[in-house]
Amino acid sequence: MAASHGNAIFFLLLCTLFLSSLACDSGGVKFGYSGSIGPDFWGNLSANFTRCSNGKQQSPIDINTNELVHGLNMEPLHRNYTAANATLVDNIFNIALRYEEAAGVVSINGMKYTLKQMHWHSPSEHTINGFRFPLELHMVHTNDNGNITVLAFLYQFGRPDPFFAQIQDKLAALNAEGCKAEKGSPVPAGSVSLLPLRQHVHIYYRYVGSLTTPPCVENVIWNIPAKPREMTPQQAADLMAPLDEGYRHNSRPAQHMNGRTVQLYHRFWGEKRRSSP
Repeated sequence: MAASHGNAIFFLLLCTLFLSSLACDSGGVKFGYSGSIGPDFWGNLSANFTRCSNGKQQSPIDINTNELVHGLNMEPLHRNYTAANATLVDNIFNIALRYEEAAGVVSINGMKYTLKQMHWHSPSEHTINGFRFPLELHMVHTNDNGNITVLAFLYQFGRPDPFFAQIQDKLAALNAEGCKAEKGSPVPAGSVSLLPLRQHVHIYYRYVGSLTTPPCVENVIWNIPAKPREMTPQQAADLMAPLDEGYRHNSRPAQHMNGRTVQLYHRFWGEKRRSSP
């Protein structure tokens, strides 16, 4: 009898661990990155997720540098970031840094978008000519009308990332809180400076896509610097370690272009045009 009772408790613990390893939307619908709840099936998991399979402007994409269109009206990525208090959150499907106060803005097409949160994907979701990078950082901004733009940095292995170093020692304290996306157990990160992310961007890509997790909301403006940032393999491992093993590879496959174009901004291209006879 005691053994039976012990087996029952063990079974319940296993169920609890299994459920806590699945990401959920606000309605409790589970999604993941493999099997029957993987990206190929997101559109069938919930009525709120149908755009993941039926949308025509989905992200991420493979950026073919032979098919870029020069964005004649594109401007430099004007970013005004500062240091601000932030909170680390284990969202179960990614690790996020959330800002509750003004951390800065980016200007896109004359509109200002405020930074709300950033999160990481491993390996990268966007690819360049089919090449996938070890990591990708998404800095999610919104404007007063609720429109979304994302600044996405690709990462290669190399020197330590000074931005990530500010939060590296706090990652071990993260614990997912069941199926509560965006409501994991938060860890105060203190004042986190965004100055390391303000380096000059001489070349970047822009296209219109979607969020890369359910519900895959569209009309998102993506801005992707061509030059990757760097971090060490150990930093990348530390970043993904708090996640359940099934979410340490949290990349959605490339989506169909469906006639979309990717625009190119090159800081010196306009100068070459003006100086040419």
